[in-house]
Amino acid sequence: MQSKPLTLKALDLVSILAMVISTYLALVFAPQEAVMGNVQRIFYFHVGTAWVAMLGFILAAVSGVVYLITKDLKWDRFELAAVEVSALFFFITICLGSIWARPAWNTWWTWDVRLTTAAVAELIFIAYLMLRQGIEDPEKRARFGAVYTLLGGLSVPVTFLVIRFFRTIHPVVIGSQSAEAEGGFNMESKMVTAMLFAILAFTVVFVDLVWHRVRLGQFAEKVEQLKLKASL
Repeated sequence: MQSKPLTLKALDLVSILAMVISTYLALVFAPQEAVMGNVQRIFYFHVGTAWVAMLGFILAAVSGVVYLITKDLKWDRFELAAVEVSALFFFITICLGSIWARPAWNTWWTWDVRLTTAAVAELIFIAYLMLRQGIEDPEKRARFGAVYTLLGGLSVPVTFLVIRFFRTIHPVVIGSQSAEAEGGFNMESKMVTAMLFAILAFTVVFVDLVWHRVRLGQFAEKVEQLKLKASL
């Protein structure tokens, strides 16, 4: 097994440091929100995880297109890594949103248009991970994954834009607030700083985890090739 690159080791440390700083900014540096209280502090991690999840799904769709053009399996490895990491982060996003929703909406979950589209997007990519397992041929699996992520990636802009075109109780972070939104608030400068740093921190963690997952995919492919040779 190849040793971990020095750059990746450094990125591991930067990821840990970034998360520690982001936690401090969210829990200590940012002021307490006047109406919602301390539960609002979940917002910084909620936005950070949502950002990297959406980013990863889009990158997976792009890498799928590149694979269809180049037929290079390294893009399939990256696509799979991006989906796995993003699906994890999006699940965390939904869980954090539920914790926030309990005091804001007096319920853990409601079939609001934003929550519904987010749940559908998560299920789409979980299905992708499950369906890939049923395809043994690497090239067929890669083609399937490329087309699937390209179509599944359409759920990302839908989830992002839906609260800007339909009535919803979910607050809009970027843009004007909806009159029906519950739990919305105006951010002070320290809150903006905490939010932007959380986005940066989770982006660094995302890159770190995807890099690790790509390396794991390379090792898995080598094992798969050895099994194929042994079966001949």
